[in-house]
Amino acid sequence: MFDQKARWIVKKNLTQKLIESHRVEGEIVPGQEIGIKIDQTLTQDATGTMVMLELEAMGLNRVVTDLSAQYVDHNLLQTDFKNADDHLFLQSACERYGIWFSRPGNGVSHPVHMERFGKPGATLLGSDSHTCAAGSLGMLAIGSGGLEVALAMAGEPFYVPMPYVCGVSLTGNLPPWVSAKDIILEMLRRRGVDGGLGRIFEYYGPGLDHLTAMDRHVIANMGAELGATTSVFPSDLQTLRFLRSQHREEDYQEMCADEGATYDDHEEVDLSALEPLIALPGSPGNVVPVKEVAGREIYQAYIGSSANPGLRDFAIPAMMVEGQRVHTSVSFDINPTSRQILENLMDLGHLQRLVHAGARIHQAGCNGCIGMGQAPATDRISLRTVPRNFPGRSGTREDQVYLCSPETAAASALTGKITDPRTLSMEYPKFEEPERIRLNTEALMPPGNPDSRPNLIQGPNIVPIPLFPALPDTLDIPVLLKVGGDISTDEIMPAGARVLPFRSNIPEISRFVFEGVDSTFYERAMDHQETGFCLVAGTNYGQGSSREHASLAPRFLGLRVVLARSFARIHRKNLINFGILPLTFIENSDYDRLDRGHRFRLTDLHRHVREGDRIEGKIEGKMSPLRLRIDLSPRERKTVMAGGLINLTRGAKTHPPSNPGKEES
Repeated sequence: MFDQKARWIVKKNLTQKLIESHRVEGEIVPGQEIGIKIDQTLTQDATGTMVMLELEAMGLNRVVTDLSAQYVDHNLLQTDFKNADDHLFLQSACERYGIWFSRPGNGVSHPVHMERFGKPGATLLGSDSHTCAAGSLGMLAIGSGGLEVALAMAGEPFYVPMPYVCGVSLTGNLPPWVSAKDIILEMLRRRGVDGGLGRIFEYYGPGLDHLTAMDRHVIANMGAELGATTSVFPSDLQTLRFLRSQHREEDYQEMCADEGATYDDHEEVDLSALEPLIALPGSPGNVVPVKEVAGREIYQAYIGSSANPGLRDFAIPAMMVEGQRVHTSVSFDINPTSRQILENLMDLGHLQRLVHAGARIHQAGCNGCIGMGQAPATDRISLRTVPRNFPGRSGTREDQVYLCSPETAAASALTGKITDPRTLSMEYPKFEEPERIRLNTEALMPPGNPDSRPNLIQGPNIVPIPLFPALPDTLDIPVLLKVGGDISTDEIMPAGARVLPFRSNIPEISRFVFEGVDSTFYERAMDHQETGFCLVAGTNYGQGSSREHASLAPRFLGLRVVLARSFARIHRKNLINFGILPLTFIENSDYDRLDRGHRFRLTDLHRHVREGDRIEGKIEGKMSPLRLRIDLSPRERKTVMAGGLINLTRGAKTHPPSNPGKEES
């Protein structure tokens, strides 16, 4: 007879099973660092250019993962040579390093990867925070900074503190006009944007029987907005149905938690009790029932993105608007998430229904979700099925972006105002996922000949990665900026059509750092580029996108230390990877003692970073020191000491470049 400890070990949840099958270092104890073998990697063009430059800097010959795929989905606008040059660079890098290449217009990385490569039981690491969407297929899928993805492509484990596992029991069935988007919005209503920090959400229960693989994708995708490490769903008959529709049933294996498995935390969601929900502008966590804001006039209703990428997410709105016209004041924007989805919408007649109703059809890609076109009008409401609504992300500086389901977006497009779809005088359309669909794999290019070593095609906007010096033993630096809580990477390093074309040119993209927070930041930072500066932040600093530019560009400008109440997981790791020391306040009140313009001094850094968990910092002109926590694993300590992960990997200390933007890597 087993004792309680042995019983716990035997009765494993699915997350524990996935991690145990890929663990190469560490113990599966919450908070302890573990190393995981990575089977697949995913990169997209906004982050992938840096990954390829990092592979070049590391001298890699060819990736050693089971599968690596590069997607061109973010930077599709070709208003000049920059994006087009980067597309050619990425294609040449895929040929050189043995990576699948998804051409521009083939679709958003996450649904395309799910269609073609997602595999139950496998691990996936991606340089996009929404890589976690693949958890919908029973994968352990985690978003990370590009540098860690590059190392995984070279065969290195991925290191992460073992998360707590929160079990989410789903019961009941969704009522009419309520869909998967409302489930994840309910989770955000309960937990907020930092309620998943240090956690994996594992969904189980009888309610799953009614959720397709693509419904689960919606929930897993926006687990990133909870701050979660990832979300995990079982691989079951719904998974098999999806893989069979993609002609990949051979990749199916059943995977689920053991009966009686336990969790560190728990939620229960009765699907039958849910109603249409909506996130108000500024944060995915500002969730209220649609009925509370119904009647507000809108400018735009936008359907698509990685958060609602399934065939049903377009088919339901198409059936809702059939034979009608969208309101004359509304821009009804449709972003097909893959070329394959677009073809199937055509086959089923849904594209014709959308076009006839007045929809604007855009190419398959991220588009307006990342601020690449489709920006809303000034002071006008935009309803979107996208995952994020951080201020200014849409491309309009003072935007009013609401997050909602396709049903709510389509209902509002018809009426011209925010509308609870339950109030429409129509029956909820019935849609069944086809057993077999039209496949499109023509724009996916397989890895080239392993004996071939083609040259990288690098246009004039592609600049080698700048290298940085090791951590000094003393820092005496100014506080250049102080910000509040929940600062997103969009606010640190904006995206959009103006900025993202410089993603492979760190000196140029650095000009936009904190542009929307402080228009003088770049000029002030350049005055301290050689000597360094620090930033002060509130809670959950760096939430949102995985883009390492939000760490790399500030480091290029001279950022050496960030003092915060708490950090978002991916951004904290990106800071470390580029040699920036993240410190947290032991006393939250100390946040109030530091202001922009103060000088801040840290001494005996080498000893403290190597060995300690606390350090005292002195503020010029004030007697009492600041008490700060050094919360770093042994690997992270070595990384910060070396000045970043590239330096550590290369095993060499570097010196400050005389012209950082031109230094050869």
